[in-house]
This record gives sequence, C-alpha cells and structure tokens, in this order.
Amino acid sequence: MTTDHRAQVDELLADYRRSRDQLASVQRDLARISGSATSPDGAVTAVVDAKGALTDLELADGAYRLRPAQLAELIVRTAREAVARAAEDAYRTLSPVLPAGTDPEALLRGTADLRPDEIGAEGVRPPGPAHRRAPVDDEDFEQRDWLDADAAGIPSPGPTARRTR
Repeated sequence: MTTDHRAQVDELLADYRRSRDQLASVQRDLARISGSATSPDGAVTAVVDAKGALTDLELADGAYRLRPAQLAELIVRTAREAVARAAEDAYRTLSPVLPAGTDPEALLRGTADLRPDEIGAEGVRPPGPAHRRAPVDDEDFEQRDWLDADAAGIPSPGPTARRTR
C-alpha cells in the first residue's frame, strides 16, 4: 500500500510541476502582450502593455494643430482602443488555461463572476477629468490655435523679445 501512496504523491507532484510550468508560460505570454492603436487621422499612436499601462505615445506633427482639449481627447480615445486590443490578446492567452465557463475578461478585471451591481460599480464612470472644458471660446488664449497665430490675430514677438520666467 505504501507504493500506491508514493505513486499518488509522485503523480500529484508531477501535476503540480506541469501546472507551474504552464503558469510560467502564460505569465511570459501575458508579459509580451501589447496593444497599439492609431487615431483615424494618424495624429496619435498609443501603445499599452497587457495591463493597459501606456508604454509609448507618438504624436505626428499634425497633432499639434489641435487645441489642447481636442488633443487630450484624441489621446485618451486612442489609448482606450489600444487597451481594448491588448485585452483581447490577454483573453485569448488566458482562455485555453482557464476552467470551462470562466470569463477571462472578468478575471482580468478582478471581479470574477460578480455583477456590477454586486460590487457597487453600476453607474461608475471611468476616472477622468472632474470637469469638461466649455465650448471653444476664441477669446480664451488657452483654446486658440497657437500654431496659426497670424491667422488668429495674435501679435508675434519681435526679434528682440525675450521670454522671462
């Protein structure tokens, strides 16, 4: 009977080692995941890792022609698209190793099988600015197209003008 127990222990240890190897492989695969998205106008390209952290941001020259609020909104939208793409890859990576019926999206969100109403997340908006900017006001210097100062009627500094801090 001792031999039977020893065989069972050996089999359990072998299963455990296989599971750890599989977990390590999945972790390596997840670490390599990144999502990338480019805005429709090509002005912004965002790259995120598997957890959705921004790892690269490229702004084409045309991006600087946008007003600050418009550029910020375009960056956020583009980054969200990159996050969605990375999440899809993460779901595909996790699906084969999860028990049948497990939702990889819920697992990555950290909510398992809890519904939004069970965790109090119904109606919760994603983090963002506490307020939205008012519609563009051409009298507001912050909202002017600063690259086209001549067209906006903003006097340019003369050759001897200096910037002070």
